[in-house]
Amino acid sequence: MSDFVHVLVVDDNDDDAILIARQLTRAGLRVDHVRADTAAGVAAALDKRLPDVVICDYNMPVFRAEEALEQVRAYDADVPVLLVSGQVGEETAAAMMRAGARDFVLKDRLTRLAPAVQRELHEAAERRQRRRAEAALLASEERFRLLAEHARDIIFRYRLRPTAGMEYLSPAVEEITGYRPDQFYAEPDLIFRVAEDDDREVLDRCWRSSDPGTLTVRFRRRGGGTAWIEQRASAITGLDGGTVAVEGILRDVSERVQAEQLEQRLRQSERLDSLGQLAGGIAHDFNNILAVISGYAELLSAELEDHSCRPDVQAIEQAAARGSGLTRQLLIFSRLEPSRPETLDLNVVAADMQRLLGRTLGEDIELSTVLTPHLPPITMDRSKLEQVLMNAVMNARAAMPSGGRLTIATAADLAADFVHLTITDTGCGMPPEVIKRAFEPFFTTKGRGKGTGLGLATAYGVVTDAGGTIALESQLGQGTTVLVRLPASHEASSAPAPAVRPASAAGTGQCILVVEDEDGVRDIVCRILSKAGYEVRAAGDPHSALKLCLDPDLHVDALVSDVIMPGMSGTQMVAELRRGRPGLPVLFMSGYTSGPAPGGQELPPDAPLLHKPFQNDQLLQAIHQLLTP
Repeated sequence: MSDFVHVLVVDDNDDDAILIARQLTRAGLRVDHVRADTAAGVAAALDKRLPDVVICDYNMPVFRAEEALEQVRAYDADVPVLLVSGQVGEETAAAMMRAGARDFVLKDRLTRLAPAVQRELHEAAERRQRRRAEAALLASEERFRLLAEHARDIIFRYRLRPTAGMEYLSPAVEEITGYRPDQFYAEPDLIFRVAEDDDREVLDRCWRSSDPGTLTVRFRRRGGGTAWIEQRASAITGLDGGTVAVEGILRDVSERVQAEQLEQRLRQSERLDSLGQLAGGIAHDFNNILAVISGYAELLSAELEDHSCRPDVQAIEQAAARGSGLTRQLLIFSRLEPSRPETLDLNVVAADMQRLLGRTLGEDIELSTVLTPHLPPITMDRSKLEQVLMNAVMNARAAMPSGGRLTIATAADLAADFVHLTITDTGCGMPPEVIKRAFEPFFTTKGRGKGTGLGLATAYGVVTDAGGTIALESQLGQGTTVLVRLPASHEASSAPAPAVRPASAAGTGQCILVVEDEDGVRDIVCRILSKAGYEVRAAGDPHSALKLCLDPDLHVDALVSDVIMPGMSGTQMVAELRRGRPGLPVLFMSGYTSGPAPGGQELPPDAPLLHKPFQNDQLLQAIHQLLTP
C-alpha cells in the first residue's frame, strides 16, 4: 500500500484542516488534502477524485457531520470516514459509528489520528479486495450459468467426407425441430430437409466452405411453424488441408428475430402515420386551391347562363370536383378515416374507382370490370370500401411485375342476403402457407422496403367491421382471387340519386364576418356571400378578427371561419369572441377531409363544419340554416 494518501477534510476551519494534514505528515504519510465545508463542496471533491479517507469535524455550525457521512457513504461505502471533535458524548459517538463512521478522534488526542487512518486504509483495501473477489466469483457463476443455458442450443458435428452424414447432435435438436438425433443419423440429408426451401442450398454451401462462420437459416418444426436458427460453426480440416467436417452450435433465435421484425414494422407504421399527416396537409392545401377554382367557376357559370363559354366553365367545375376526389384518394392511400357509413351501390363505387385503379396499375396490366346489374345496396363507409379495393389492387399489381390482367367483378347472393366483390389477377399466386398468414398484420412476402404488410390486414378489419368476410383463393403460377362478401342493406342506395342543388338561400343584409388566412379562399367566400345579399366583413387572421370585433357599433350576425390558421386556431378565436358575443352563430370551413375535428381541434357542438372545396349553394344553405331560428 502506498503511503501517499488523498484526504478529504470536511471542516469549516482551514487552520484545522492544515493541522490535520501536518499531523498525518509527521506520522510519515505523504498527504494530499482538499477541504470542503458544504454539501456542494463535498460533492465536487468526490467527483474530482475519490479520496482514500475522509476526516470530518463533528461540530460545524452550518454543515452537519451526519450529512457529510451520509453523502460520502452514498458515493462509495468503502471510503472510511473518521470524525474529529473537541468533545462528544458516548451516545453520540456510538450513533455515528452505527451510521457508518469508522472512528472518533478527539482534537486533544490527534496523535491517534495517523494510526487510525493507517488502520482504516488497510481495512478499506481489504474490503475492496474482498469485493473484487466476490465480483469475480459472481462473474464466474454468470459464465457457468450462460454455459448451462447454451446447453439448450444444438451442438453438432457434420461429416463431409468420405461420406456425408451427421456424426453428433445434442438432444436440444428434438425440442427445436421435433426430430430425434438418431433420425438425423439415419437420414444424412434430413438436416437439409428441415431447412426452408430457400435456405437449403445456402446451408449446404456454407458447410462445405472453408469458413462456415455465422449464418441464420429457418428450420421447419415437425409440428408446424418455423424456427429461426443462428449457426456458429468452424471447419475441421484433414491432413490434406481440405475440410472434412463442420462443427458448432445452432441456436434458436426466433424470439429475437421476431422482436427485431416487430420493431422494424412499428417503425414502418410510424412512418405511415407521418405520411398520413403529410397527406392531410397536402389535401388541405389542394382543397383550399380547389375551393377558389370551383367557387369562381360557379359564379362564372351563373353569369354566363346563355353564353357559349358556359360549357367550358362547367368543365372547370367538373375538373375541380375530380380534383377534390383525388385529394380524398390521397388520404385513402395513407391512413384510415373515421367511419361514416352510408347506403351504397357497389357497382357505382367500382365504376367510379376504375379510372384511378387503371392509373395505379399502369399500362402493362389490363383492367376490366364485370358488374352484375341491380345489386342490392350495402351500408358501409365509402372511403373504406375504396381502400379495400385499392389495397387488393396494389397487391395484384405487385404479383404481376411483367404485366397481366386484373378483373373486378360483382355479384349478388340473394338467398344469403349478401353482395360479392371479387378481385382476380393473373399473377404469380400464393402457396398455402402464405395464404394462411396473408391477413396477419405486418405479414409480407415482399422484399425489404417494398411492402408494409398492412394492406390485406387493413382490408380484413374494414370488411369484418362491416359484417362481411374476406378470403383468398390462389395457386402458385395461376393467380389470386380476393373474395369479399358484404351484407346487403334493405335501405335504398343513395349513390344513384340525382344530384339536385338546393335553391340558394339569399341574405337580407345580415352581417357575416369571414376569417380565413388564404387570400383566394377568403375572397371567393366574400364574393359568394355579397352576391347573395349579405353584408360581409373580412379578416385575414384571428387576431385581426378579434380587433375588428372590438368596435361596439359592429353587429355581426354570423361568423364563417377556417379551423387551422397560424398564430391562433379558429376554435380559440371563437371562444374569445363568444366571451363578448355569447351565442354568436359560427360556421367552420376546413380543407382537411379526414374527420370532423381537423388538426385535433375540438369544435363547439353548435358549430357545423363545411369541407372545402364546397359548392356555392352549400355555403349559402349552411349560412341560411345557421341564421334560421
